[in-house]
Amino acid sequence: MNCRSHLVDSHCHLDFPDFSDDLDGVVQRAHNCGVTRMVTICTSLTRFDNVAEIAQAYSGVFFAAGIHPHYAETEKQASVEQLCACAQHPKMIGIGESGLDYHYTRESEPAQKLSLETHIAAARITGLPLIIHSRDACDDMADILTHEFRNGAFSCVMHCFSSSAKLARVALDLDFYLSISGIITFRNAKSLRKIFAAVPRNRLLVETDAPYLAPVPNRGKRNEPAFVVDTARSAAQIFNCQFDAFAQQTTQNFDTLFTKAGCWAEGS
Repeated sequence: MNCRSHLVDSHCHLDFPDFSDDLDGVVQRAHNCGVTRMVTICTSLTRFDNVAEIAQAYSGVFFAAGIHPHYAETEKQASVEQLCACAQHPKMIGIGESGLDYHYTRESEPAQKLSLETHIAAARITGLPLIIHSRDACDDMADILTHEFRNGAFSCVMHCFSSSAKLARVALDLDFYLSISGIITFRNAKSLRKIFAAVPRNRLLVETDAPYLAPVPNRGKRNEPAFVVDTARSAAQIFNCQFDAFAQQTTQNFDTLFTKAGCWAEGS
């Protein structure tokens, strides 16, 4: 799994209990594999302090914060002001993850949409990229993103993208980014690989979504940031390019989108 090039795991969940007894080892193994930066995602603002503490403890770890659509109804709705205040933390580099998930929580659709609109507003004001979760909600997601972008531009990444070609095109037309997860390595992901093959390389990120979705050859195990190397190797094959070139491109894309992370690196 060793690699010469640096990679970024643009989306993981280091505050989850899966890593509570092994976090130092997880971060070290990532660095050993060339994964020098990670973005750990706060999915509930009740966990903000915990996630910020992890980012503070490791120089290469940054974080984003928001309310996951699963919690849009059960957790108190965040305000734009609250999200903007959170964004003042020097290592918070993104807003979210937010979005729509009708697979498990269709009944909370109104609350999810309201929460998503709030997160979009905060992304506009702060200038931080929005991190979108979308599952079984392609049409509504495409409509909301298009409508909101017309009301005022914002930057965005479609995290762990595994949706339709239509939503991919809408996102790209808005100059958003699509993030590749371990799903791309799964044998039954042929249609998803075809969608990604048509995406410009300068619009791609890679991620683990750890502890979930470990790529082949570790599918079924606890995922961790080091495994983003396996995802990147598979993705490079889709684009018929060398691994080093793909790693360099996705790292450059990360720096272009998450500018605050670059500023931290320059000042640290």
